[in-house]
Formats: sequence, structure tokens, C-alpha cells
Amino acid sequence: MYIPSTFSLSERSDIFDRIRNTGLATLITAGPDGPMVTPLPLLLDESEGEFGTLYGHVARANPHWRSPVVGDAAALFSGPDAYVSPGWYATKAERGKVVPTWNYEIIEARGPVEFFDDKARLLDLVSRLTNLHEGKRGMTWRVDDAPAEFIDMQLRAIVGLRLPITSLQGKRKMSQNRNEQDRAGVARGLGASEHAQDREVGKLIPT
Repeated sequence: MYIPSTFSLSERSDIFDRIRNTGLATLITAGPDGPMVTPLPLLLDESEGEFGTLYGHVARANPHWRSPVVGDAAALFSGPDAYVSPGWYATKAERGKVVPTWNYEIIEARGPVEFFDDKARLLDLVSRLTNLHEGKRGMTWRVDDAPAEFIDMQLRAIVGLRLPITSLQGKRKMSQNRNEQDRAGVARGLGASEHAQDREVGKLIPT
């Protein structure tokens, strides 16, 4: 991933926060027939390995897990993003030499991926994923609330994945390359948007 130093997100805590706060990640692998891409929620186990380990699952019917993997897999975690109008820059009135751009945040985690279908590991994984996301919403549904035979059937329909992270990169492009007046204009413009995500990006602009 191309990351100019101005936009580098290097603090491990910030990178892990983005991973934890991203509901749906994107898993990418390369194979003999080209790239394979699957959107899926991923669980980060920070205690496992130097950079942590990711866990998730795909549908057994998804050919992604059967496809041979060439090299490492990549998992992408996208944060809020927004279009930036050059009309918000103070320098527009001064020189006119401005163009549109896009602000965004993204994390790339790479490592070797393994797929597994052991029932005990799958049950542990789906329980941890469920508890994580139920907890974020203040809800209390648990996997064992459903009938055991139904859960067994659901587990047979998925395949787990484990991705120990060997490379971790973060990029936060939030107008850091603009001067203070331009950044303030972007923050105001996004802050006045009717779209919640624009306003979220506006709060991330350093002013």
C-alpha cells in the first residue's frame, strides 16, 4: 500500500482501534486463477503473535477457501471516508490552484492464511465473534441460546480462517498535507454535511 509519510498511521494502538472498530473487513488472496475477495467480519486476538492474529469464517459454499493461495493473504479494514471539495480551501480564493481529493482511513494486515473446519474451533470462533458484536450493541444473545442441533448444522456450513499478522500498515489521509486554514475549511465543510460519515471524517481533520 502506498503510504506517504504525512499520512502514515504508525501507532499500534491506533491501528488496533481501527481493526476493532471496523465491522466488515475485506479478505484478499491471490491464486492461480487471479485474486479472490471476500467481505467478512474478523476478530483480532492481540495476544497471539507479534502483530496479533485475525480469525473469521466463510461459507463452505464459498470457493475462496478451496483456492490455492499464492503468497500471503491481505485483510483490509476501512474507516470513515469522504469527498473533499476544493471549494472548502482558503487557498482557492488566493491562487485557484486546487483540486478535489478524498479523505479516508485504512489498515492493511498481511500474513499466511489457514482454513479449518474443526467443530470445537469453529464453535469457539463464532461464540467469540458473537459476544464481541453483541457486546458492542449492549445486547445479550449468545450462541448457546439457539438449539444445539441447529448450531451444529450452521457450523457444518462454514469454514474458519486464521491469519497470523506478519505485516501491519495504517494510513490516515485527513488533509494533513494542507495548511491550517485549508484544514479548518475542510472540517467546517464536512461538519455541515447532512451525511453522518462526512461529519465523522470532519472530526478527524487536525485543526
